Amino acid sequence: MSQFSDERGAELRELFFETAQELLQTLNEDALKLERSPEDREIIRSLRRTVHTLKGDAAAAGFPELSELAHLVEDALAVENASRNVSLAEVGFTAADVFGAMLVSYRQHSPLPDPSPLKHLVENLASQAKAAASDEKRTAPSRPPVTWTEYEALAAESARAEGKKILHISAIIDPLCAMPIAARQLVANALGAIAQILGSRPEPGAAVEGQSIDLLVATSQPEAAVLAKCQIPTVIRKAECFEVAANPGLAALRSHADEKPEAVPSNPPSAAEADPATAARRTTSAETILRVDAERIDNVLNLVGELIIAKSMLQQATQEFVHRFPKDSLRSRFADAMAFQARVLNDLQRSVMKIRMVPVEQLFRRLPRIARDAAQRCNKQVSLAITGQDTDLDKGLLDAIAEPLTHIVRNAVSHGLESAEERIAAGKPPLGTISLDAGHQANQLIVEISDDGRGIDVSKVQAKALRTGIITQAEADHMSGSEMLDLIFRPGFSTADEITEISGRGVGLDVVRSVLHRLKGTVELETIPGRGTKFRLKLPLTLAIIKALLFRVEHRLYAIPLNTVAEIARAHESDLHHVDRWEVLQLRGEVLPLLRLGQRPYPAVGAKSDKIFVLVILFNGRKFGLIVDALEGEEELVIKALDDQTIATDLVSGASILGDGRVVLIMNLPAVIGRFTAPESEGAPSGLLLSQTRRNTHALAEVEP
Repeated sequence: MSQFSDERGAELRELFFETAQELLQTLNEDALKLERSPEDREIIRSLRRTVHTLKGDAAAAGFPELSELAHLVEDALAVENASRNVSLAEVGFTAADVFGAMLVSYRQHSPLPDPSPLKHLVENLASQAKAAASDEKRTAPSRPPVTWTEYEALAAESARAEGKKILHISAIIDPLCAMPIAARQLVANALGAIAQILGSRPEPGAAVEGQSIDLLVATSQPEAAVLAKCQIPTVIRKAECFEVAANPGLAALRSHADEKPEAVPSNPPSAAEADPATAARRTTSAETILRVDAERIDNVLNLVGELIIAKSMLQQATQEFVHRFPKDSLRSRFADAMAFQARVLNDLQRSVMKIRMVPVEQLFRRLPRIARDAAQRCNKQVSLAITGQDTDLDKGLLDAIAEPLTHIVRNAVSHGLESAEERIAAGKPPLGTISLDAGHQANQLIVEISDDGRGIDVSKVQAKALRTGIITQAEADHMSGSEMLDLIFRPGFSTADEITEISGRGVGLDVVRSVLHRLKGTVELETIPGRGTKFRLKLPLTLAIIKALLFRVEHRLYAIPLNTVAEIARAHESDLHHVDRWEVLQLRGEVLPLLRLGQRPYPAVGAKSDKIFVLVILFNGRKFGLIVDALEGEEELVIKALDDQTIATDLVSGASILGDGRVVLIMNLPAVIGRFTAPESEGAPSGLLLSQTRRNTHALAEVEP
């Protein structure tokens, strides 16, 4: 008989799934820390405590397979006297992946994943710990106590798989050497002809302490030939060479990774190192946290939206009452009641919005693990720097931009950053840096992802676009540098020379732009050859309620977000000119490209004297002017999504209902500007036609040829 009722058991399992995700994030965090500090016993103990908690929770929730596997990992992590060649960090990473895949299987009631990679790694860890303990007793005193990083050890295993020998060279600098700082580089240059330098101590760029240097090299030459290269007169007094034994733990992990490169869940939880503020949040007492389903919050937000519409209706009715009875004593009472209602409603709206807001750190915590795995596959050294993780973002938007951020980070590793050798040759540190930053700007969230890599070669982009037929030579001749860079967002475009697990498949940045456009956001790109690339994502803080500017085109009502409008200008048709295929207006000495919404004025006498409104908008750092017929003012709009059966164009992102019952369509500015600036458009973009949709709703249709 079950200990709990079915309903109580289901609640317990749901709670377990939520807490288990947090435990897996902590597991990834500690594994990342341990990879940087492999001998930190406190981190090992923290890893073990996390696995112990997961083991107990899984047993209580009725998942014995996960509990038993966690017990094996817990025992393995109890080996705190392991040698320096044992990769406990890999145990943590693999455990997080396998545990995450098991959680997905439990949720979906599907077959459990194969746990053998983790079990095999744990077995190798136990056997290697015993071997390391006996080796330490037999180790000759002359063997230098050097610890190689995980990246260097993985590079050594890759070279060993190619049939090369891995050697540890210890060289003593001659006391009479005039420039001991240059000794390391001289030895490295001498060895470069017959060996591959995998690591050095001290590291490149660091000061040489003492009179010795250590190098980890891969070579197919005999040891005698390698030592002969190290004997540099007046520089090196003595050199010794040791063959480095294979690392069973890393070799086993690599062989399993080759067999099943995708044997991890599609969305594994990962972590960034927590700062003190983040740590303080995690220690918040459980009694102060209330877990609420997101659907319930959305229902409350929808009701708030209906109240805002009702407020507009009451305001319309109050205005009509004031016009009809200007001297009635009830006017002031109505005004006071409306002001009180508006204040309370605004407070309610802000409170509900804050409930939906979560720190972007919840998303950023996944990216260090993604960057680390991509760096290992590309054999690169990568550091991820994160700032602004306390910035709040709507939960729906945060989930939606997870995939674009993942694509950009992986592209930065595989395309943007150079290998350690290339970086050293270019005068850069071997460790490449990817920076993530988030912050608020007006009513937008700004997320920047930058790297200090090679930048984007415009000529290479052009050559690849021509070779794949994305553009023609005639189009390329008329494209600016920024337009050429914009090609990397085209579907199927990739600058990778070969197809790998994470690059060269032509899938990635086109997904980024399409997702951002769907979210009413934009993506900007900046690059400097040789110095790096920056992607800037701009997103609205919420998709539910916006401040909008209402206007009329051909007697129909439309709106755009108010934060996109820089200014409103008045002009006459006679002030407009044509440059190439654009209508333009000279505004205070600046040439402003114009987008005409609707048909051009019908040719008639005096038509050129008609006054027009021009809405100056900012988009991707450029200014455009929207020609509209009349302005209706500002309004707070509750966005209602429209399906394909209601609206048949991507130029409209949603609709709203005004207080008097009128329907206003909200324009999708990225799609509108993209339609005007599309390179396949021939001739001047004369305007957008406004037509009726299938359900008698106004819509923006197509650009005139």
